[in-house]
Order: sequence, then C-alpha cells, then structure tokens
Amino acid sequence: MTEVLGPAGPSTGVPSSRAAVLDAIRAAGTVSRVELTAATGLTGATVSTTVRRLIEDGLVQETGLAESTGGKRRVLLELVPTSRHAVGVHLDGTDVTYALVNLDGAVVARLRRTSPAGDPESVVHGMAETVRGLVDSAGASWENVLGLGVVSPGPLSRGSRLVLTGPAMGGWADFPLGRRLGEATGLPVVVDNDATAAAVGEHWTGGAGGSSAFAALYLATGIGAGAVLDGVPLRGVSSNAGEVGHVCVEVDGPECWCGSRGCVEALGGPRAVVAAAEAAGFDLGGTDRPVSVRFAALARAALAGDAVAANLLHRSARYVAVAAQTLAQVLDVDRLVLTGPAMALAGSLYLPAVRERLAASSVARHVHDVEVVISSAAAEAAAIGAAALVLQGELVSRAGGVRIAVG
Repeated sequence: MTEVLGPAGPSTGVPSSRAAVLDAIRAAGTVSRVELTAATGLTGATVSTTVRRLIEDGLVQETGLAESTGGKRRVLLELVPTSRHAVGVHLDGTDVTYALVNLDGAVVARLRRTSPAGDPESVVHGMAETVRGLVDSAGASWENVLGLGVVSPGPLSRGSRLVLTGPAMGGWADFPLGRRLGEATGLPVVVDNDATAAAVGEHWTGGAGGSSAFAALYLATGIGAGAVLDGVPLRGVSSNAGEVGHVCVEVDGPECWCGSRGCVEALGGPRAVVAAAEAAGFDLGGTDRPVSVRFAALARAALAGDAVAANLLHRSARYVAVAAQTLAQVLDVDRLVLTGPAMALAGSLYLPAVRERLAASSVARHVHDVEVVISSAAAEAAAIGAAALVLQGELVSRAGGVRIAVG
C-alpha cells in the first residue's frame, strides 16, 4: 500500500523531544546530558529518558567523560553515524546524481550517471536498481536505510507529484516520481525541489557555518534558492519558496518560460548565457548538446582567459547578484552559500559580483555582514540535501515537503 502524506506546506518547526535531542547531539558532536537539557529546554528527566531510548535504538552512544570542572565528571554522548543511512537522488535534465549519507550527514558513497533515455517508468526502475547497488557497494545495511529523497527542478505540486514545467524537464511533467520510486524500492520517499534540498544539505553538513538564518543560491540550468531559518526550511504554502530566478528586473524584458517577462533567469541564467554566446558566434559544441554541457564549455573558456566568454559570464553574474540581493534583503540572512552544478564550474566568476553587490546595497549592512561562500560540494549539493531531507524528516521532524510512506 502506498499512502501520500502531505501536501507540502509550512513546517511548524516544533520538534519532538526525541528529535530535539538528536539534533542537539548532531550539532554539538559530543555533549553531556546536562548540556542537552540547556540546549533543548527540556527537563532533565525527559532528556535522560530520551537518551536512554536512543541508546537502546543504537542511534546514540556514550563516549567517555568530559573534563572535570570540580564535581563529578559528566558522561559525553555522540551519534552512532553508521547506525542509519539515507539515500539522495537528484534528477535533472542531463544527469542523475546519487548520494548515500550516514546519520551525521557524511557522504559515504556517491555516483553520477547521464540521465537515461526512455519513458519515466523504465527510468525509475533503473534508478531503483542503482540505489540498491549504491547501498550494497558501501556495505550499508538495507534495513537501516531510513528512506530516499528525490529532488529535481520545480515547481513542486501538492500531493505526490513533481510538476516539472521547466524547459529541461518537460518530459517528466505530472509524472508521480515519488510514488513510483517508493513502489520500486520499498523505501519511504521524500520529494522536494533541488534548491530547497541544497539548503537543507548545507545546514545538515555544516555549510551554514553556524548561522541561524542562511540561504543557498542554486545555479544549474536555472536559478533557484532555498533558505533555512532556525533549522527549519522555508517552504511557503506549496513548497515553492525561493524562486528568485523569477524576480523581474526588466518589465519589458524577454519572455521567460514561467510566463513572465524580464526574469533574472531569462536574462542571466545559464540557458540565456549559452544562447547569447552562440548568437555571438561562440562554438560550444553544437546546439544538440545539453545546456549544462555548453555552459561548462563556456565557463572553461572564461577561466582560461577568453575575453568574450568572461564578459558574458560577468554579465550573468550581475543579474545573479540581483537575485542574491533580493534573497538577502527579504530574508535578512547573514550567510549566503552559492551552490549547484553551474556554481561548481564557475563559482569563482560569480562570487566577486555577489559579494560586491551585497556589501554595497544590503539594507542591513550596517547591522550585520552577509558572508558569501561557495559550497564545498556544489556539484552534488542537491543529492546530498535530498538525503539530508530524509534524515531531517525521520529523525528531526522539521522537514515539510511531500512524504510518501510505502508499506
């Protein structure tokens, strides 16, 4: 039986005692029961009971004693990273990226394959086989895999389906991706968009740098964003918050696939940059090649010193910086992570423009800086984040999204 738990919607951000304790241990690395009581606001009795059950379940272990402060030395606790795993799958127009992570968010296995041809049903069965192979190759126990996160370009629909209306994913429109993957793998499935997943992944793996209000600006073939505020992903009523690529910057600008005109994505997204380069006579290997491949060729040329390529990407960076400014202004974040496959290739070309604009134009710049960094795992951020969504949903109870339980 497959049951859809959803639709996607705002999260309350109120974790259970188990979730709160687990998240506090994860964040601290090692921590005592007394420190957990202070960090979570729970009573000492509740913390003790919760910790005992987590130890019985094999999720937490005692790991020695803290340094003496004059009294009895406190017992330290830590997660057992290998006790649970989660799988993340990022499906986009050209590649499928897989990541297997353990309980503390560390990547233990990863794989990228070219998006297979064929109808979605056959592709999903191939994805399911790849997931099993990835888990087996890492020596992980299938029984300890909490679930599978699958993410892709949005917008995300209510219920169990991704409505992939973007130009790169039109063939998947209205396909019940999460439901079919759940049936093929037997795992609980979390469905979300890639930008939100990337932000959650940064939060889970430390890319947030301790910030309580940070955002991830995601650049692939399009432009999106995700934000995590006080540990809770910002979602909106339909889980489509963060579409900064569709902020209008030219009222009478070119048409965008979203139906509007003058969007940041239509003017400065990778698809627009590639089109401008080819219109200028730049040879990117032929228009039959995927946009991501042609953008990669252009980025390599720019990094190698080609002036035309560099100018085109500089122009794109200025538009992306406007999207970053909008994101930072609206959400009042103090850290912005640049991530996604395109940032993995050309992040060094975009970083200066984003930093310059935020330093000069952030409304709150006299109150706090906005630190801008490039993700250390930009190319795989969405897949890692997809797995982190499973961990967060199962163990921390803070993920919204669309969850499909298979049983």
